[in-house]
Amino acid sequence: MVERVPPRSAQPLPAQPRSHLRVLLASGAAALALAAGSIVPGVPLGAAPQQAQAADSGKSTLTVAVAQSVDSLSPFLAQKLISTSISRLMYDFLTNYDTKDNHAIPGLATKWEPSADKLTWTYTIRSDSKWSDGQQVTAEDAAWTFNKMMTDEGAAQANGNFVANFEKVTAPSPTQLVIQLKEPQATMAALDVPIVPKHVWEKVGDFSEFNNDTKFPIVGNGPFILTDYKVDQYVKLKANKNFWRGTPKFDELVFKTYKDQDAAVAALRKGEVSFVAGAPALTPAQAASLKGEKNVKVNEGPGRRFFSLAVNPGAQTKDGKKFGNGNEALLDQKVRQALFLSIDRKTIIDKVFQGHAVEGQGYIPPRFSAYHWEPSAEQSLAYDPAKAAKLLDEAGYKLKGDQRVGKDGKPLDLRILCHATDPNDKAVGKYLKEWWGKLGIGLKVECLNDVSVPWYAGEYDLAFDGWSVNPDPDFVLGIHTCDALPVKAKDSAATDNFICDKTYDELYKKQLAEYDPAKRADIVNQMQSWLYDSGYMNVIAYPNAVEAYRTDQIKSITTMPEAAGNIYGQDGYWSWWSAVPASSSGSDSSGGSSSTGVVIGIVVAALVVIGGGIFLGNRRRNTVDDRE
Repeated sequence: MVERVPPRSAQPLPAQPRSHLRVLLASGAAALALAAGSIVPGVPLGAAPQQAQAADSGKSTLTVAVAQSVDSLSPFLAQKLISTSISRLMYDFLTNYDTKDNHAIPGLATKWEPSADKLTWTYTIRSDSKWSDGQQVTAEDAAWTFNKMMTDEGAAQANGNFVANFEKVTAPSPTQLVIQLKEPQATMAALDVPIVPKHVWEKVGDFSEFNNDTKFPIVGNGPFILTDYKVDQYVKLKANKNFWRGTPKFDELVFKTYKDQDAAVAALRKGEVSFVAGAPALTPAQAASLKGEKNVKVNEGPGRRFFSLAVNPGAQTKDGKKFGNGNEALLDQKVRQALFLSIDRKTIIDKVFQGHAVEGQGYIPPRFSAYHWEPSAEQSLAYDPAKAAKLLDEAGYKLKGDQRVGKDGKPLDLRILCHATDPNDKAVGKYLKEWWGKLGIGLKVECLNDVSVPWYAGEYDLAFDGWSVNPDPDFVLGIHTCDALPVKAKDSAATDNFICDKTYDELYKKQLAEYDPAKRADIVNQMQSWLYDSGYMNVIAYPNAVEAYRTDQIKSITTMPEAAGNIYGQDGYWSWWSAVPASSSGSDSSGGSSSTGVVIGIVVAALVVIGGGIFLGNRRRNTVDDRE
C-alpha cells in the first residue's frame, strides 16, 4: 500500500505500480552529492557477524508470518510490499538509507557525484561485491539493468519511473557507472532499483511474463539468497556468507503466508513463528491479546502508512478513452466533498483503531515532517453533516423521503471496494453506511479477497486505499499523474486511482526537478493541497505500525527509525540482516538498536506443503498491502 513504494516520473515512459515502499531522498541537495559512511554504527564494512546455532538442528531460522501473497519474484514486476521487501534482501541497490534519519548512504555504490549542471551523475561501484554464483558484480550489471528498463516495456513495469528521465547510461569501467539525464532529477541518491546480474537476466525472453520462480537458488548479491518458494505458502532464504556488509546472523529466513491473521497470532503464541506483521498491522484486539504474553513483545511505532478513501474520477486510458462504470455523481466535486464532510475521523480513530492511529489530514504522514501538510481551518473538510447536506442540495441531489435523488430521478447509491482480509475496511464501511445513510445516500460495501480486478477495470465508485510512504514523497505523488494511466483499458498500470490533471502534473514535474529542500517541500505541499481540495483522495488516518515478536527467539533487532520505528517493511534490509538469535553468545555485532527491547529467537519452522499452485502471471493490485 506500494508500499506501495516506488516513485514515478512525469516522463512518458510506460511504468507500472510497485509495492508500497521505495524512493527516499538524501537530506538536502548537498547530501545528494556526497557519499556517506558506514551504515550501522559500530560495524566495520565487510565484518562477518557471529552465526548462532540452534542446538537441535545446527541451523538458526527466523520465521516471519505475513498476510500478503507474493505477486512476483522478478524485481522488474514486483509491486507488493512482501515482494519488494524480498527483492531488497536478494539484490543490492546503488544506495541505501540510514536507520536513524533516512539519509542516503552507500549501497552497491560507494559514492556518487553530480556534474555542475546536475545532468550527469557518476557512481563508483564497489569492488567487494560478488554474485552468489561467484562472479564479480560490476558497473556493467547496473548499466544493463537500467538500459533494459529504458528499452523494454516489460522490464519497466515496476520501476520504469526511475529511468524515464534518463538520456543515457554507460559503464566506462567495472567500477564506474555514468547516468546522463534529460532534466535535473532530485531522486538520484534514491534510485531504489534492484541491480540484477547481466549474465543471468540477459537470457530472459519476455520480461513481462518471467516471474523468476523456476530455478533455485536465485543468483543475487544481497544479504540473503532465495532458495525455495511455494505459492501462498512460504518463501525461504539463506544467509549470504559473502555479503560485503557482513553475513546475517540467522542462517535462514522464512516468510510464511497466513491468510487468517488470528491463526498467525496463535502460531506466534505457540512459538511456530517468530514474528507477526499483521495485515498490514495487528488489530487492536490482536495486539491487546498478546500484551503480557510470556516471551512475546508487541512493538508499536509511528506509522508510515495512510488509510484513505479513493473516489473513482472516471477511469480512462492515456489517450483519453473512458471505461468502467463509476457513478457519474462522483464527477461533481461538491458530491465528493460532501461525502468527506460526513466522515467522523475521531470516531474512527477511537472506535476502529482504538487509539493506535493519528487522525488523517494531508497525504504525507506526520512521521515525515519535512513534507507533512495540513489544511487551513477554512480549507478543512472536518466533520460537518449539515454542510455536507447543503453541498448535496447545491449539486442537485435533493432529499426525496429518506433518499437523495438526482435530476434524472435516480437515487444516489454508491459502492465501495473493501479488502476482505482487512478488518479495518469492514469496520469503517459500517460507519460510512450509517453516516451516509443519514444523508440519504445508499452504500454497498463490497469486500473481496482480490480488489485488483474491479479496480483495474474501473468498476467501482469508491475504494479503501492505503500506501506506505517513503521519506521522499515522489512515488505516492507520481501515481496520480496522467502518465501513470494505463495504455489499454483494464490493464495494470502505475495509476492508483485514474487521476489526471494538467495543473497537478506541472507541479509534479517541478518538484522532481527541484534540488532545494525547502522549495521542493513547498511544491509538494501545493500538490497535497490540490489532492485534498479535489475530493478524489481523502486520508482518514495514519495507522501505527503494530507488530509482535517472540522474545525467546531473537536477542535484538533494528527498527527504522532506530529511536521508535517499525521492523517489517523497512526502507532497507536492516531488521532481518541485524536480527540476532537469542542463543547467540557474545555482543550484537550489528551495532543496530534493539526493537524497544524486543528479543526474538530461533525457530525451525516445519512447513507443511498443502499443495502446489500456479503462479499467477498478472500482477495483482492490493492497495492495503504495503510497498511500500
